Amino acid sequence: MEKIIITLDGYSSCGKSTLAKQMAKVLNYIFIDSGAMYRAITLYFVENQIDYTNDITVQAALKNISLAFDYNAITGSSDILLNGRNVENEIREMRISNLVSDVAANQFVREFGVAQQQKMGLQKGIVMDGRDIGTTVFPNAELKIFVTADPAIRVARRHLELAAKNPGITKEEVQANLAMRDEIDSTREFSPLRKADDAVVLDNSHLTREEQLNTALQWANEKINSISVQ
Repeated sequence: MEKIIITLDGYSSCGKSTLAKQMAKVLNYIFIDSGAMYRAITLYFVENQIDYTNDITVQAALKNISLAFDYNAITGSSDILLNGRNVENEIREMRISNLVSDVAANQFVREFGVAQQQKMGLQKGIVMDGRDIGTTVFPNAELKIFVTADPAIRVARRHLELAAKNPGITKEEVQANLAMRDEIDSTREFSPLRKADDAVVLDNSHLTREEQLNTALQWANEKINSISVQ
């Protein structure tokens, strides 16, 4: 059976990563969390006081960054490693969420991330989610899905997720963070967030996780089968 590349793009808190992980597990594909890669870079910049607005400083810093994924048997998914250190939990903190879109908008950070992601996809059989995967990273991917959801539902989902770790966080804080990230992601000069012309739209505002997974898997299997019989 032929293997393909599946990309999932969309705004923050649309459930892209959850869906991508589920699809990869069912299809026995490799899941690559591109967002975790940019979050890890942001964490490195924060810890080392790197000025992400200074291109010379950024380029020098990127030479000291090594990213990899390590399978976590407990969670059944892959954790991001920053220079060999597991930072999966640290990159989810709000201090990183508030900066990651700004850092990821830097041209050299994007080029660094895209090069690493393209290398990971050489053998195909991967599912990758992000914001520019179907447009910049893998423009020739066999299946591109653009995930979307009502803004209010996205805020509620994100608040529920963050409140488990930070009970004091408010919906207003979450809403402001998502609005800020949407604006930056959509208007940045390099690899802005947009739907690829050949992407199929999956609005999961009123879908259960099982329903959206079944829909996405149907699209994937149709694409895989069509390629295998050629």
